[in-house]
Amino acid sequence: MRTIISAAEMKAAGQAERAAGRSVGLVPTMGALHDGHLSLVRACRERADVVVVSLFVNPIQFGPNEDFTRYPRDLERDAGLLREAGAHILFAPEAAEMYPAGFRTRVEIEGLQDKLCGASRPGHFRGVCTVVLKLFHLVEPAVAVFGQKDAQQAIILKRMTRDLDLGLVIDVRPIVRETDGLAMSSRNAYLSPKERAAALVLSRALGEVRAAVRQGTLDAAVLKARMASILAAEPLARVDYAAIVDPEGLDPVAEVRAGDLVALAVHIGRTRLIDNWVVDSKG
Repeated sequence: MRTIISAAEMKAAGQAERAAGRSVGLVPTMGALHDGHLSLVRACRERADVVVVSLFVNPIQFGPNEDFTRYPRDLERDAGLLREAGAHILFAPEAAEMYPAGFRTRVEIEGLQDKLCGASRPGHFRGVCTVVLKLFHLVEPAVAVFGQKDAQQAIILKRMTRDLDLGLVIDVRPIVRETDGLAMSSRNAYLSPKERAAALVLSRALGEVRAAVRQGTLDAAVLKARMASILAAEPLARVDYAAIVDPEGLDPVAEVRAGDLVALAVHIGRTRLIDNWVVDSKG
């Protein structure tokens, strides 16, 4: 596996691979890798000849009181995991490489970026879209692979890709969970043992909705009330949102249909966790 830290070198490497007739795939990450990330790398290997994994803790997607400075970083560990997973190129630039002096450009997706997570994290998706668009231009992948856990991010990036005619496929892969149901996340490392147990309230709440929908309850207000009741019973949980929205505009729905997104953001202690379920045909 080759490690690249220069934007210009990354651009040249992608061009060389395509000139040689090889397709390029991209898995954007912020590091602190877990099995969820590695599943995306393996999925990308199925879709592309050359897998590029970016590892960049993006400062402009963090708010002033968020966890940028304490976000877990271990480049050596992550590089070893990526090598074992079969990545071909690790792109690990410094912030000054991605945002040189005088950088002023931001990318916004109006009507989507200020809902759900965006409502409590102003500017977050502006930062996400800006860095991802820059990665797309540097790597020029045929396919980029993301995880369903960040459902709103995936919806927004698909919209950006369509609106700007970027000509690549956004492949969204299922959430990878721990054996007890907790969605894998780099931020799980922040949780104390007591908080780790409390965090299961997210998957329990989603499980209650899934069971109710499959039994025929489609009234979104009733389903949200069931989620709220489960979340309220956990003393360590502080709810940011518990929503049921359509997958196109992220607007609240009155009656649940296949494809709708049931999404949660909950603070467990100081740690903000997200999880979701996309209503399927069984529902």
